[in-house]
Amino acid sequence: MGEPFGASRFQQIRARLEAFDPGSGWRLWLYEFLLFGVKQGWACLFGGLLLALLLATHLFYPDDAALARYDFLTLAALAIQVGMLAFRLETWDEAKVILIFHVVGTVMEIFKTYAGSWVYPEEALLRIAGVPLFSGFMYAAVGSYVARVWRIFDFRYTGYPPRWTTWLLAAGIYANFFLHHFWIDLRWPLFAATALIFLRTRVYFCNFRMHRWMPLLLGFGLVALFIWFAENIATFANAWTYPGQELAWKPVSLAKYGSWYLLMIISFVLVALVQPIREPD
Repeated sequence: MGEPFGASRFQQIRARLEAFDPGSGWRLWLYEFLLFGVKQGWACLFGGLLLALLLATHLFYPDDAALARYDFLTLAALAIQVGMLAFRLETWDEAKVILIFHVVGTVMEIFKTYAGSWVYPEEALLRIAGVPLFSGFMYAAVGSYVARVWRIFDFRYTGYPPRWTTWLLAAGIYANFFLHHFWIDLRWPLFAATALIFLRTRVYFCNFRMHRWMPLLLGFGLVALFIWFAENIATFANAWTYPGQELAWKPVSLAKYGSWYLLMIISFVLVALVQPIREPD
């Protein structure tokens, strides 16, 4: 299910994994658990590679290198994205949506760094208004994960809200990231609107042989928590720093978890433009 088999080497491997018979009882549960981990790892390939590069360059990139570390990260992220398309790990339709999220994220980065929400402490030539271009790929990694996990697990939905409500919600969330600097912060009303719109929505996902389900709101929360953990690794790697992290690293505020929860919904709504909203068979 999900991606067409034969489209890449992984799909062929996945077909064999899904055809394997582990038996029953604890063996079946263990196999499903391991298979779930493999599929999730493959879905976040782009983000995982980018995070590994952030950490590796923080630890090992030479200080006297001719190419600035941030510029190297930009070129490496671009190469990963090209490779994803060349090896058919992403479709062109998905790449277009991910590019939109990349641009949306970069625009917000320019504004947020100007407002002092966070800074990029290292030098770079490949930058716009003080924001290194690799930063947009961090948003693209979220979009890539949502698009790939949607296909790999063959997402189906019940109780999916009218599309126009999700578009208004995403627009409101994005606007609030800017407007709260000049007006009141509407994140709590936006959380309430998210709960109201998706309260009845279940996402069905096929890991092995059959579809299981969870509330979509829970899925949003779990993915946002994973992104928050990844952000802690990224700030440790000095990819960017928040106020209070200038002299020594400390964990990212839990308030950022809420921000990623809202931002991830924007990514979900964008990916829903090219992925089908199907009901369970």
